[in-house]
Amino acid sequence: MSVKFTDVDYHVFTDAAKFVVEGESVYKRATYRYTPLLAWVLTLNIWVTPFIGKLIFIAFDVLTGHTIYTLLCKMGHEHHIARNCSLFWLLNPLSATVSSRGNAESIMAYLVLMSLLLLVQGKTLWSAVFYGLAIHFKIYPITFSLPIYLYLNGDAADNKSQQRKCCFWKLLLPNRDRILFFIISGGILGILTTIFYYMYGWTFLFETYLYHVVRGDIKHNFSPYFYLLYLTSDPTLGVPLCLRLLVFLPQVILLVAVALTFHRDQPMAWFLCTFIFVIANKVCTSQYFLWYLSLLPIVLPSLHMNATQYLNLASFWFFGQAVWLCPAYYLEFEGYNTFMLIWLAGLLFFCINGMIVYNVIKNYKKNNFQHID
Repeated sequence: MSVKFTDVDYHVFTDAAKFVVEGESVYKRATYRYTPLLAWVLTLNIWVTPFIGKLIFIAFDVLTGHTIYTLLCKMGHEHHIARNCSLFWLLNPLSATVSSRGNAESIMAYLVLMSLLLLVQGKTLWSAVFYGLAIHFKIYPITFSLPIYLYLNGDAADNKSQQRKCCFWKLLLPNRDRILFFIISGGILGILTTIFYYMYGWTFLFETYLYHVVRGDIKHNFSPYFYLLYLTSDPTLGVPLCLRLLVFLPQVILLVAVALTFHRDQPMAWFLCTFIFVIANKVCTSQYFLWYLSLLPIVLPSLHMNATQYLNLASFWFFGQAVWLCPAYYLEFEGYNTFMLIWLAGLLFFCINGMIVYNVIKNYKKNNFQHID
């Protein structure tokens, strides 16, 4: 059986772009569950060449690598370290292949990293602009909200003595930077949402945002909730809304813990929030791995691990995926009932990821960030 190189999502993007050119709704294309902005940009596929979208995604891939390099240099790391970490992204077969196949994840990686770079530089306004755009494209960056809020702590974080004296209520008290950041980012998100709601109505809200909250896919799903979703996948029964929302509770608890512990080091906080969100989500596909892999290069220099430790963790990570892929292959291509085996493999992969998080935190050298130039 031949496998086409171009990602099926790319055909979805292009079909939606055709509807834009024809003056129709982008959501007439079944399974288009993205911002209309993406389809608008990819009208170039219709007007110029069907492959221009891939070139755009590859260009954002390169911009992401450059942003990683710039951020690490601004953080005070030596240029050769920043270069090597940037190459970790640029030469990563996974990220390069995903962009070349026509997946838009490189745009998200760039928006997130630009927001982070501007934030730690103290450029709150522009960071908020990129943050609002990032949430508009995908909702997962909203998990950074609490770390950002705590980081923009004004004079409460000027020195250690003040930190000790600062009461918890004062830690949460609004200040100029906090208000400015969330008004601007919320404003960007609100303006875009209002425009597209006016153009596409409720369908836009559901397909772009709400679908991902209630989503219960079982295809290609590494999640520890896989078997639960399978058992409740009967369309006549469905998954109760309260159950769909309840599975977010472990994520919320872990994300709050990360925010309180690591908010003074935004790169580490963003990486851990993304990693935990992905591995504990009720839907976890290999595409989601790029969300935290794009942030991994900026925390690598802060990890005190040798090459053997890195190799061991990477080997476990790939091993967990390989174990999962075996029963998944027999289910999808051979038609065997391997749902239980897929779930057990997903639990193994979840435990492996938990071990990786533990080792990252254990070997992490803390950086207390002030605004950098």
